[in-house]
Amino acid sequence: MLGFLVRLLPFWVREPLIILVGTVFGVRILYMALVDGEGWVPAVIGAVFLLGAALRVRVVVHALRARRRPASEADEVTEPAPSVPVAPAPASSAPVAPAPVAPAVRRPAEKKPNAFAQAFFAIGLFAVIGGALWIEGKLPEDGTAATGASRPAACRLDEDEKLPAAYRSAPEAVTGADLCRALNRPELPELLGTPTERSVYASGTDNTAPLTDRKVAQPEARVEFETYTVELSATYNKLTVAQYVKLTRYADDRDARNLTVLGRPALLTSDHMMKIQFDLGSGEGASGPVEQGPLARTLTVALDGKDRGGSYDLTVWSESGLLPEDSVLVDIAEAVLPEIARGTRDQD
Repeated sequence: MLGFLVRLLPFWVREPLIILVGTVFGVRILYMALVDGEGWVPAVIGAVFLLGAALRVRVVVHALRARRRPASEADEVTEPAPSVPVAPAPASSAPVAPAPVAPAVRRPAEKKPNAFAQAFFAIGLFAVIGGALWIEGKLPEDGTAATGASRPAACRLDEDEKLPAAYRSAPEAVTGADLCRALNRPELPELLGTPTERSVYASGTDNTAPLTDRKVAQPEARVEFETYTVELSATYNKLTVAQYVKLTRYADDRDARNLTVLGRPALLTSDHMMKIQFDLGSGEGASGPVEQGPLARTLTVALDGKDRGGSYDLTVWSESGLLPEDSVLVDIAEAVLPEIARGTRDQD
């Protein structure tokens, strides 16, 4: 439909528009491929866009030359010839033969852009793009296709936002970027027991703990798969894991379990996630109160062996309510926590 509307535009409107759009898209896609490291497929697509724009420029140049050439020829024809005195013909009774007339020279007509060629070029362009995308899906991803491990999604970070003041008052605090880099590991699907899955989303945020007037740093990271969602957060307060164990006893949490991870006190607990539904005007849903979401399993590990306050929280859940074994959370914590770039306290 869009192509049909574009073809209805006049030639001198349609062609500059195609050149402009092709150039902008081509440069942008090439920038993503070469600077942002998106891969070779965007580079091929950007080059095809630029090639198409260059061909349209050639068509416009030929059209401009065709418009200027008849005007110059007309000027040459209408230019008056210089007057030359003509000598009187001698009187003769013999008839004068008429002068031969030179035959008119016909110039070849200027070729116009072929509509079939343009349509063939458009079909070829889409075929090249589709073929490149198909080939990319068939190629192994960084050598991980043979082993079944997936390439993790890139971490989405709020790089433009400044760190809250709570992070400046706690110099040992890590950031959401640190947590995301540690959690978003290629072997994470295998640790979860779903080695063939690929992460579809990963992010890191520099939050503060709720109900603390933004005075306690609490960075978070999240990695989502088709089956499970994994969250890792760090809380820099004075609450120890031992105190948290006492709170769970008062709450009569029968699923709570004490253990030691990496030589630090740890606690396993279960709780339901919150589910909030909003109606954005589409009519497909209705706004309502906060509902109970799926069950989640959380492993809380002290920041250091002495349990001087603060903790890491590793949470796993799924929309289906399926939960992995407790040993899976312990394995993830033992693989992830040592990889956190900075901010960990000295262990004894």
